[in-house]
Amino acid sequence: MTPIDPAWLAATEFIDHEHPVVREFVAAGVGAGETAKEQALNLYYAVRDGIRYDPYSASMRREAMRASATLEKGVGYCVNKALVYAACLRAIGIPARPGFADVRNHLSTEKLTQLMGTDIFAWHGYVSLWLDGKWVKATPAFNLDMCQRFGVRPLDFDGEHDSQMHPYNSANQRHMEYVKQRGEFDDLPYDELVGDMFRMYPQLVALSEGAAGGDFDREAIARPAP
Repeated sequence: MTPIDPAWLAATEFIDHEHPVVREFVAAGVGAGETAKEQALNLYYAVRDGIRYDPYSASMRREAMRASATLEKGVGYCVNKALVYAACLRAIGIPARPGFADVRNHLSTEKLTQLMGTDIFAWHGYVSLWLDGKWVKATPAFNLDMCQRFGVRPLDFDGEHDSQMHPYNSANQRHMEYVKQRGEFDDLPYDELVGDMFRMYPQLVALSEGAAGGDFDREAIARPAP
């Protein structure tokens, strides 16, 4: 059996599961789940659908990246939501590590693609969690409402199989593919991630830090039909 590293359960700067707002979210999110798996699944859906996905909310400020800050805001992008889920899991004693990979996104809004200048989304966030004696991966990034607007199948999680990005959308068109694995960590590798974001996506970062921001929900509705 794999020994459990205490770091996979620890409260950290960004996975701050001892914060009252995280504890409150966990208490409500576990629902009637009795087993570790049931609670992990309930929390997965609480994070997936309870926090709105918006790439324009991707502030690179240290304090904005903490799980508690994302819960207070109620919106985040994949990295924020992965850190929240990792915090929720650690709060109930389930070992969890945030993981990151570069993915190619074949479906995006015109504005987001122009801002990024590429279809490669670096540092896409997911969570690796220890359940029933093995590691499984879960990705609570895209909330149900957003998936419906984009025509993307919502990503479910059964606690037994890896749940990452579906390769095709509901129209059977290619959606996302993983192109580079960056690893799994005890906490967010903040300096490395932020350095890459400023280097690779300066326009997107500038927009996310500005007052105006963007309107990802509206763009999803207004985008041209495939």
